[in-house]
Amino acid sequence: MTEYLGRVNFGYLITVCDHAEKNCPTTFLGVSQREHWSFEDPAAFHGTEEETLAKFREVRDQIEAKIKGWVGESISQ
Repeated sequence: MTEYLGRVNFGYLITVCDHAEKNCPTTFLGVSQREHWSFEDPAAFHGTEEETLAKFREVRDQIEAKIKGWVGESISQ
C-alpha cells in the first residue's frame, strides 16, 4: 500500500471483516468514501482442513458477489 499511497486516488476504503472495521485506520489520503461490508472471518472458522477450505471459498464467493453487485450499481447510477 505504501507504494501507491499519495500517488493513486483509490476513492473508496472498504473493510470486509468486523475486526478490521474496529481496529484498522479509518482515514487515508485520497479516500472519499468509506464502507464496511461485514463478512464472516474464515480464519476464525474451526474444522477439518477440507471444511476450512470450503469456508474460505464460501466467503470468497460472497465477497465476489458483493463486489459485482456494487460495481453494477455504480455503473447504473
